[in-house]
Amino acid sequence: MTIITEIEKNKKQVQILNELSKRKVVEHNSLITSIAKMDKTPLKMFELAVSCIDTEEPPKDHTVYLSKEELFAFFKVSDNDKHSRFKEAVEKMQKQAFFKIKEKKEHGFEFENIVPIPYVKWTDYHDEVTIRFSPEIMPYLINLKKNFTQHALSDISELNSKHSIILYRWLSMNYNQYEHYSNKGGRREEQVEEYRNPQISIRELREMTDTVNEYKRFDSLEAWILKKPLEEINAHTSFTVTYDKVKKGRSIDSIVFHITKKRRADDNSYKLEDKTYQEAKAQKEESEKDLVFKAMESKYTKLLIENFLLSPYEMTDTALMAGLQKNVYPKYDELKTLRGLEGVKKHLSYVREKQEPYSKGNIAKYLKKAIEQYLPTVKRQDID
Repeated sequence: MTIITEIEKNKKQVQILNELSKRKVVEHNSLITSIAKMDKTPLKMFELAVSCIDTEEPPKDHTVYLSKEELFAFFKVSDNDKHSRFKEAVEKMQKQAFFKIKEKKEHGFEFENIVPIPYVKWTDYHDEVTIRFSPEIMPYLINLKKNFTQHALSDISELNSKHSIILYRWLSMNYNQYEHYSNKGGRREEQVEEYRNPQISIRELREMTDTVNEYKRFDSLEAWILKKPLEEINAHTSFTVTYDKVKKGRSIDSIVFHITKKRRADDNSYKLEDKTYQEAKAQKEESEKDLVFKAMESKYTKLLIENFLLSPYEMTDTALMAGLQKNVYPKYDELKTLRGLEGVKKHLSYVREKQEPYSKGNIAKYLKKAIEQYLPTVKRQDID
């Protein structure tokens, strides 16, 4: 495959990722607190499918349509075995995955076991994937006049464990209520704060994460159900979360979480009521898309690939490409003015030869530092 073909391919993947980053998942709170009897891949596939539902005009036949390209981009799958892996994931979801829903009714609790997606259809010659939800799951996805939660699909895409996804959804449910009552009123101040600092008993936490018979020792439960998931949530979502352990006698009885919402340049959080915030976020996304598009078109991107300083996979990282266009490529323009395009090529060849392993973690920062150190030398030579 030529470099030009690879760039075109990755342009399309970036466009798909941009579209996915705008998607929201909206679910009833009873589904959020249910037991998800599935691992991370079927759960993420379910969330992706739910993001396709238009709650204003729900699909009458419970059917939504995805593209294979969307699925592969969402799961960041780029190897040659992706079609067989997709098939395995679908089959596993249909054979094993179901929700155990417990909902409080007037005379007690009602229990339901629901297979959410019983029907999936695709071909090896077409990009479209047909996904049909079960009629029983639909009320939890479209009857959303009250007691529902919405969160960004892009947050879910970055989480790599089932427990991270389950905990993130539950934290979103509570924080959504905090935002709602903070803006609309209807709750006492201490009640509103409880939504931002929600408490869950260890028994409820085990039930929700389907670990009643696992991690018998609390230190194991804490490591796998609290510490590791929160590391992922804090690194990849719009939340920063800490927690305190609450004792009853000598045992840990419950956990109190403390949730804050990040306000950062790459924030993908969703706030329905705040139109000003949404407009500012939309402008920021539009600006980033322009930067990404320019980076894809830039001759410097081609040079970076030729020098193995940028991989086709890294080109799907919109933040990286926007950063290169904004912070690195203007400095390459300066060097080009001083030494021509050959000067830029020689510089990149040198950078490739001297590249340190650590630079792979943040290639844009590494390239920026390299050109910032080199440009003053070129300017001094011209003065001399």
